[in-house]
Order: sequence, then structure tokens, then C-alpha cells
Amino acid sequence: MQPAPTEAAAAHGRARRLAALVQRLAGVGPLLGLIALCVLGTALNRDFATAGNLLNVLTRTSFIGIIAVGMTFVIISGGIDLSVGSMAALIAGAMIWTMNTLAAGVGTHTLAPLAIVLTGMALALVLGALFGLAHGLLITRGRIEPFIVTLGTLGIFRSVLTWLADGGALTLQNNLVDLYGPVYYASLFGVPVPVWVFALVALGGALILNRTAFGRHVQAIGSNEQVARYAAIRVDRVKCATYVLLGMCVGVATVLYVPRLGSATPTTGLLWELEAIAAVVVGGTALKGGEGRVAGTVVGAVLLSVIANILNLTSIISVYLNAAVQGVAIIAVAFLQRGRR
Repeated sequence: MQPAPTEAAAAHGRARRLAALVQRLAGVGPLLGLIALCVLGTALNRDFATAGNLLNVLTRTSFIGIIAVGMTFVIISGGIDLSVGSMAALIAGAMIWTMNTLAAGVGTHTLAPLAIVLTGMALALVLGALFGLAHGLLITRGRIEPFIVTLGTLGIFRSVLTWLADGGALTLQNNLVDLYGPVYYASLFGVPVPVWVFALVALGGALILNRTAFGRHVQAIGSNEQVARYAAIRVDRVKCATYVLLGMCVGVATVLYVPRLGSATPTTGLLWELEAIAAVVVGGTALKGGEGRVAGTVVGAVLLSVIANILNLTSIISVYLNAAVQGVAIIAVAFLQRGRR
């Protein structure tokens, strides 16, 4: 016996409302998880909730968070980039080598050090954009899978840095370190500069993704690339642009990171790609592409940093297992997303 039409319609309506509720809960899930972790961290160690510790967490989140904003666009479009850590390392090495070379050749004129630092910062952005463009062209024009392209450049970037540093470290000259240091250590209204930059990059990324035709095209390509082509979207151009955007985000993050230590070594940026991808997927972006939010990525990046900070303060498990925790987070989120394929 078939149910009455009104009963079937009512059941269908309840199912739709339940599905909408589940979707909304999935959207705020990372935020709820972050709040729960903050409560847990405060209960385990009173130092966790201090202003100094929270600002330290946000400052350390800034580098990965900025890269993760760019990674959000790449993953939403259906791509991936495994080379961002090695890319940051090479950019840092190229910046330091260039600035040291210019400092040795220009002399001691009053304005020269500032011009040298600005040149190094500009070089970081240019290199990031060029590396991203190379990835985009190899993937779109060369028809090579993003995984293979970025896996290959991962090794290329880090080996070039190792050669440039002769297996050791490239260290910025002391007078340049003193001038460059405020980019990382200075504060504006009590908030460190890297946090402000992270906030601006995240805001800009959210506006681009949600309020521009480019953002809609990125999501359309990730949802169904063939349909996007039928809709006259320039798929190859948009994909290239996402990798260029990611490369520039890596450049910005490196500009903020270099004055922190004033050096670059073959281990600089190690596992940054894992942290950036973890932040994106924990923030709710679908690994299959087509769906994601920059706000979720920001929450995901902060959430992972909070986990690491709690581990450092409480010693629940060894801090050497931070990467293992991030790996588990990626696998867990991928498992939960399996029904969205």
C-alpha cells in the first residue's frame, strides 16, 4: 500500500530539513571543535588562555594560514600542491642570497639597506608567482597530474636550495636582520604584524572566492570540469590562476618568515605542505573539489596550531608526534567526507 501523497511530501520535507541541518552543522563543525579545544586547553593549563600565548599561537599560525588560503583555491578547483614547503625554502634562500649579494656590492649608503630589503621582498612575490605559473602550465598545457608535477618540484626546489647553501645554511647579514626584523617582531595595536597580514590575506581570499566571477569559476571547475567547459569557462586559465595565487601566498608567508630566524636551511619549510593541506581539509573543504570556504580554512589552521600548543604546554603526548596528529586529522576528515563524493 502506497503512502498518501501528503504523507510522502511531509516525509520528503523532513528529510530535506534534516539534510540542511546536517550541512549547517558540518559548516560550523571546525569552529565548534576549536572552541572545545580552547576550553580543554584552559582546563589543562592556565597559561593557555593568556593573551601572550594566544597571540603566539596566532603568529605561528600565520605562515601556514596564509599558504592554506591559497591552497584552498587549488583544492576547490580539484588540484593539489605538495611542493609549498620546499617552494618556501627556496624562496627564502633566494631572498637571503640576493640581499647579501646586493649588500656586499652596494656599500654603506643610508638608504641602501632599506632598498635591499624591499628588493628581497619583491623577489619573493615574483618567484612565488613564477613557480605557481610553472605548475599551472605543466598541469594544464602539459596534461600532467597535479600530484606528479608538485611531487617533482618538491624535490627540485629543496635540492636547489641545498646546492645554493652548499649543504649548510644561508644567513642574512646582521645589519639587514636589524632592519628586516620588525616585519615579524613588530606589533600594531598590540597585535603582531604577521597576524594582521594573515587576516588581510584571509579577507581578500574570502572576497575573491565568494564575491567574484573567478571564485565561482573555481568552484564550478572543481564540481564538474567538463560542464564548466560547456559553460564557456576558461578552465585552463582559471586553474593556472589558482596556482599563481597559491605561489604568491607562499611568497607572502616567506617574506614574514625570513626575519624570524634570518636564515634558510635545507630543512626550512619541512612538512608545511602537510600542515597547509590539513588546515584546508579540516576547515571543511572537500578533497574532491568544488566546495570549500576560506573562513573554514582559517579556523582549521588555528585549530591545528591550538592542538600543537596544547601538546607543548601539557606534554600529553610527545611534541614529536604533532605531524602524526595532523596526518590523523587529514585521514579522519577524508573518511567523514566519503559520503559527499
